[in-house]
Amino acid sequence: MTPPRAPRASCGEGRMETTMSSAAEQRQKIELYDTTLRDGTQGEGISFSVEDKVNVAIRLDQFGIDFIEGGFPGSNPKDAEFFERIKDVQLIHAKVAAFGSTRRAHVAVEDDENLKALIRSGAKVATIFGKSWTFHVTDALRTTLDENLRMIEESVAFLRFHGMDVIYDAEHFFDGYFADREYALETLEAAVRGGASRVVLCDTNGGRLPHEVAEAVRAVRERIPAAIGIHTHNDSGLAVANALAAVREGAVHVQGTMNGYGERSGNCDLIQVIPNLQLKMGYACVPPESMPKLTELSRFVSELANMRPDPRQPFVGKSVFAHKGGAHVSAILRHPETYEHIPPEAVGNQRRVLVSELSGGSNIIYKAREYGVELKKDSPVLRKVTETIKELEHQGYHFEGAEASFELLLKRELGLYRPFFELLGLRVTIDKRHPEDEPVVEATIKVRVGERVLHTAADGNGPVNALDMALRKALEEAYPEIRRIKLVDYKVRVLNERAGTGAKVRVLITQSDGKKSWGTVGVSANIIEASWRALADGIEYGLIHVDATPMPLAQRAEAGGSA
Repeated sequence: MTPPRAPRASCGEGRMETTMSSAAEQRQKIELYDTTLRDGTQGEGISFSVEDKVNVAIRLDQFGIDFIEGGFPGSNPKDAEFFERIKDVQLIHAKVAAFGSTRRAHVAVEDDENLKALIRSGAKVATIFGKSWTFHVTDALRTTLDENLRMIEESVAFLRFHGMDVIYDAEHFFDGYFADREYALETLEAAVRGGASRVVLCDTNGGRLPHEVAEAVRAVRERIPAAIGIHTHNDSGLAVANALAAVREGAVHVQGTMNGYGERSGNCDLIQVIPNLQLKMGYACVPPESMPKLTELSRFVSELANMRPDPRQPFVGKSVFAHKGGAHVSAILRHPETYEHIPPEAVGNQRRVLVSELSGGSNIIYKAREYGVELKKDSPVLRKVTETIKELEHQGYHFEGAEASFELLLKRELGLYRPFFELLGLRVTIDKRHPEDEPVVEATIKVRVGERVLHTAADGNGPVNALDMALRKALEEAYPEIRRIKLVDYKVRVLNERAGTGAKVRVLITQSDGKKSWGTVGVSANIIEASWRALADGIEYGLIHVDATPMPLAQRAEAGGSA
């Protein structure tokens, strides 16, 4: 038997309250609904463990997200386990929502397993989707338009009867609206009759344009007495623009994912929506103290998703406040707003000045300041460093990803550099005695540290690995701190492919001490030489920043070292 119809959400419930800003002005609150843990996991290559999902939920809650969609408890054991685990977590702000669909056609609500799974999840909020497009009703559900309206209303009422707040996602709403406006609006009315507190308009195929979204939202707002939400996909590259257009027309609830994760081209990126709404459009989304944590949140989620952060992602990408052209850098030295639409620290990002063949003196001055060195515009050192950079970049060097190499170059020119070691010689041998055998690689290296000569050898799984191992083995006697420095990435690029096996190569190496990472570069027609230059720079830079000093001979003897 169908339960009694739940009371309809009133206009007072539907329209979000406003909050007072620090400037004592009215700022309308826009609800944020995160579906990273459900819609986001439908993106190719993205998978969260249950532990990951719990940790993401905690972080979203701390940031100030209003709703966290935990998954589809009726679809798989992982989501069901998440809802069990999250019951033991004391969230301070967010409400957890369970996701599902309306009842099946011609099945009583009390017999629908999907709806019963939503109730068993223990979540206080249920988000269910239903069909808005006549084409989907007749061809996907293969039922009648009237039955679809009953499915929506009865499903919402059933969940409301069991004490759940219900958010109704109108799937394919915009496609349905422009195919049959009247029927699409009737589906929303059915959800409101059932007791839905919010009706969310979904651009499920991601193909609508901002002016179309605005037109439809205006029509819904005039007719539907409930809070309006927006859920957009990015197939046309307009998910964020469409969400902002909907808010301008009266939507007060925005659904999306962290970093725009989602199937196909992804979902609306809340990392972009939040600063646009709060910093530019004057709405209240999250506590003001959360905004400078936006970049950190984005990278935290990408780490758990095992996805490399996009360096060009608006607001939080590593490159979005990076300046390369000399004229640009000269301007931002005086007034950063000349080439920055917001201060990077407003979203927890940072300004970067890149050094390349496009650099002018301003780039070098800015970078020198980062290292605690003041250079004058008429300094001979400045001119020399600028010319050296341009010449090295012409040879194939690339300092954008190798700022440690640039810092060492600058300090050498300024007389602020002291070498930690001097190479006296190296040899790399590769021994392959049978076609089926793996080659045996050995590197021998001789370096001078102060007055001492250190001579060691090491095997490796390749010539560069053997060289790296031999250098570390030699220097460890003098600099025990080197144990903290690890090689974490090694890239090779052929610069002039037409030269064949005689082509120059550029080697980029990234090393880390566990807290900070740095990049170095080497270029040569000999891959071992290019690798050595990048490797040596990386080790020297690391020793500078771990504040290494040569261990006295007596102390080395006590530690069991040999001369």
